[in-house]
Amino acid sequence: QVQLVESGGGSVRTGDSLRLSCVVSGRTFSNYAMGWFRQAPEKEREFVAAISWNDGRTYYARSTKGEGRFTISRDNAKNTVYLQIDGLKPEDTAVYYCAADRKYTGIFTHRGYDYDYWGQGTQVTVSS
Repeated sequence: QVQLVESGGGSVRTGDSLRLSCVVSGRTFSNYAMGWFRQAPEKEREFVAAISWNDGRTYYARSTKGEGRFTISRDNAKNTVYLQIDGLKPEDTAVYYCAADRKYTGIFTHRGYDYDYWGQGTQVTVSS
């Protein structure tokens, strides 16, 4: 079993930055891919970005990659995955979830149902 615990969310103003953290514990996960998703009120869950624990390769949703405001990274020594969000906008308001894909073999997926483990989420609220 793998446990994921997110933190770093909060209430911020437009233009601020946040760094979300996801601490991973449990069984060996070095071959996993880790993803960040978000779900805004009354909207479907949306893929944001993913990263390979092993080699650090990244994969972004088309929408987030184009904006250049989201950066996913990981610190293997701390068993932590990060999501840096710069230039926050009110439309970024959502619960942000960390997830683990234990079936990862080099090809990233943006589908939530492909991820096996999920954290409880951290709320990000952006006011104008």
